[in-house]
Parts: sequence; C-alpha cells; structure tokens
Amino acid sequence: MGGQDWALWIDALANAGVLAQDFKTVAYSYIGPELTFPIYRDGTIGQAKNDLLATAGVIANAHAHLGAKAWVSVNKAVVTQASAAIPVVPLYLSVLFQIMQPMGLHEDCMAQILRLYKDRLYVAGDTLVDELGRIRLDDWEMDSQVQDAVSACWSNISADNLQDLVDLSLFRRSFYQLFGFEVDGIDYDADVDPMVMIPSIEERTEK
Repeated sequence: MGGQDWALWIDALANAGVLAQDFKTVAYSYIGPELTFPIYRDGTIGQAKNDLLATAGVIANAHAHLGAKAWVSVNKAVVTQASAAIPVVPLYLSVLFQIMQPMGLHEDCMAQILRLYKDRLYVAGDTLVDELGRIRLDDWEMDSQVQDAVSACWSNISADNLQDLVDLSLFRRSFYQLFGFEVDGIDYDADVDPMVMIPSIEERTEK
C-alpha cells in the first residue's frame, strides 16, 4: 500500500541501467468520499496512501538526472479483491455504480487506465495535477452531482430496504469477473478436461 516497493523497483531498474531518459512512473491510489473516511482514509490505509504520495517526490528527486516524472494517480472506485474486502466499501461501490452508470460516467478498470494514458500522461503540455501534485482520475466520481446522489441514497439505506434501494448486480458481476466467472460468451456448463499441460512447463519436464 505504501511507496517502499515502488521505490525499490525503480532503484532496481536504475541499477540495471534500463530506465529511459524522461521516463514516467505512476502508482495508483484512492481517496474516496468523506463517508468512507472512518474505515478507509483515517486508518492505516490512509497512512499508506500518504507514504505513497511522499515516495513520488523521492523517486523524482533521486532520478532527476534522467528527467524522471513520478505521480500518484488517484483513481475512481473500482471492484478489486482488496476493495471488496474492506467494510462499507462494497456497499458504497454498489450505490456509486448505480448512479454513475445511467449518467454515462461509470468506468471499469481498463477504461479508466485508458483515460489515464490518453487524457493525462500523453498529452501536449504539462500533465494535469491537483494542488498536491496528484493526477485525479476520480474527478467523475467526486463530482458534486454524483456525490449528492450517493449521499441521498446512503442516508436512507437500512437492512430492511437495502434490496429495494441498492442495485447490487453490477458490483456482483464485476466481482465474479475478477475470477473468470459471468463472462459473456463462456459456456460454464460445458464439460472440460482439467488436466491440461502448460507447454512451457511440459517442455522443461521433458528435458
């Protein structure tokens, strides 16, 4: 979660002499709205995020002779194994997705990273950052219209009306797809042979 591994990887690449002139490196992070702060931002996860941001400056300074650029990209909330396991966050994601999708603002992981490269990292001029030097890909999520709608729904949720107020289907589908399930075009009822050798492993075994 913090920046130590990031710095170690960049140092290892530098020691191997494989860093290009004017190289760019980006670490992903998340902030979220105030309603998730008590469990997400104000705890140890938040401290790790602060360390990650500080590491961006360390990397840029350490490799300034190469013209290094290091950023933290604050991304929109997405379904990952980590986010699905943090209390409250899956419920927030479900509410958020059902609001952003009809507005045409919902992005999955790939669409968001495409926007990072296309609209932030590789554009004419300077990379757009906030006052702390962070790239903000959570701009659509944190739009006041989106967050006002999230807050209005959130304040009315209870155990009795959850199924009526919150559409859990998109979160559920996204979670299952992390593991290869509920993917369009796949016949999950088809008989398959689980004993399939991986060619590269088979070749080494034969030798």
